[in-house]
Amino acid sequence: MTQIYLAFDGGLVVLRRQQEKWVSTVSLSGKQCQCLAIDPHRPQRSYCGTFDAGLWCSDDAGVSWQPVSGVLPHDAVMAVAVSPLEEAGGLGVLWAGTEPSALFRSDDGGRTWQEKRALQAIPSKSTWRFPPRPWTHHVRWIEPDPVVADHLYVGIELGGVMRSLDGGESWEDRKANAQHDCHTVRTHPAAPGFVYEAAGGGFAESHDGGATWQRDDGGRRYHYLWGLAVDPGNPATLVVSGSPGPGAAHNDQQAAAALYRRSNGSGWQLLEQGLPDAQGTRAYVLATHRAEPGIFYAATRRDVYRSADGGVSWAQLPIIWPDDATFTTVTAMALAAP
Repeated sequence: MTQIYLAFDGGLVVLRRQQEKWVSTVSLSGKQCQCLAIDPHRPQRSYCGTFDAGLWCSDDAGVSWQPVSGVLPHDAVMAVAVSPLEEAGGLGVLWAGTEPSALFRSDDGGRTWQEKRALQAIPSKSTWRFPPRPWTHHVRWIEPDPVVADHLYVGIELGGVMRSLDGGESWEDRKANAQHDCHTVRTHPAAPGFVYEAAGGGFAESHDGGATWQRDDGGRRYHYLWGLAVDPGNPATLVVSGSPGPGAAHNDQQAAAALYRRSNGSGWQLLEQGLPDAQGTRAYVLATHRAEPGIFYAATRRDVYRSADGGVSWAQLPIIWPDDATFTTVTAMALAAP
């Protein structure tokens, strides 16, 4: 049974299906949860990065949580990922990205860390800025390649997509036509070399493993992109979350967000069936699971929607929330099938 993990600015939630309802369990109350990852080699093992308290892990499918034993030099863990190809001692190789921008690798589930310092030598680093905190920037996304173990993509907010072909020992700077305000990067095991980026400036993709990039923004009214997911059963089907700008994506007073779909060479198409009006909706985070081809999940505030037809139509999940759950800013979503 699929479990849904949701990171909020205010706590971590695991949704478990019980008959026709989804029951929520809240952990890490009060923590500024930012990012999530599930270990594909051990699905009971999950990770949550926080802005204020470092990286946490669970070995019992999200029932209990504890800080990873290895200490990172920065409390703000903004991105976390587990390699689908590399594992050691029954655990997948773990990656963590922080604010300020730094990248770390662990081969033992977070007990020890090695910083990949070559990221600091990228020529464009002096231009990296995160507008709400312009004195700093962070690793927003880490995407291990699903086909070639040494290939790795790191998205900097705001800096761009950086590529490593040797496991992070060296890095290539952002490429022409890739977006600089990177929010989400995705790949697909059935589409070697394809890399997709959702960013503040729009959508970009590469068909040669990040060497060259093309943009594709036609057909969308909203060009500030936040979430991005790829159909596990068809790498040519994508769904993105778009807003008029950052204020509309993240602030209640200006909120406006919509989902768009592109499939099998078609242009971007607005998705409306089963979804709320764009006005008043904050940016969606999106997720899929490899065991569920054709199925997408989208979350905005505390509302979660599921599509069972490749993103064409959606239905809101009936969730039972605890009375004292007040947080509404969802920052990440991950799926597991323990």
